Amino acid sequence: MGLTVVEGFTKSLAMTVLSEIGDKTFFSAAILAMRHPRRYVLAGCLSALIVMTILSALVGWAAPNLISRKWTHHITTLLFFGFGIWTLWEGFKEDGEAEELAEVEAKLDADLKPNGTTKGSSKDDDSKKKKRPFLAQIFSPILLKAFSITFFGEWGDKSQIATIGLAADENPFGVVLGGIIGQSLCTVAAVLGGKSLASQISEKMIAFAGGALFIVFGIQSFLTTVE
Repeated sequence: MGLTVVEGFTKSLAMTVLSEIGDKTFFSAAILAMRHPRRYVLAGCLSALIVMTILSALVGWAAPNLISRKWTHHITTLLFFGFGIWTLWEGFKEDGEAEELAEVEAKLDADLKPNGTTKGSSKDDDSKKKKRPFLAQIFSPILLKAFSITFFGEWGDKSQIATIGLAADENPFGVVLGGIIGQSLCTVAAVLGGKSLASQISEKMIAFAGGALFIVFGIQSFLTTVE
């Protein structure tokens, strides 16, 4: 098919990083890490993103077996152009990351307040977790909460659909590898200092760069012949 692992890897890595930096799941991971032990938040968020990346790539890989490769290629090309225009439009009307951050914080506050979670209690929770059996720590409520918030937050998201389209047109293994590494970089950055990092990054510039990247992918896909 002429699809190389390197090409799928580089496209997926670039697309993932530019799509996830400053995304709602990025802010969710950052805020959760400020209120809970970081290792549980990192494990929950990252495992959800890895599962989502693999599932999306599997759907994209199966698509050419359900409909002709020519049609999947044309659909993928249209998706790239569509997401590029959409992302550029979001960049033009973006007022900054403050609104999205406030929205995520409000949602998480509504979920966390009934549990009475505070910064001080997170240390107590951490010490209690150390006394629990290994399996109890794996299935920690914090880890499961981080997993569910991230997984359902990504479901149907632009980056998920783009991953499906990319896996349908590129080497699926390269797409998975690039996506996982990109998700890992973004999640680690979010957990270690995402809120302060996001405040130093221009949301408009990220949107413009992401939109331009989708347009480039669309042009490259349009000029590529399907065997």
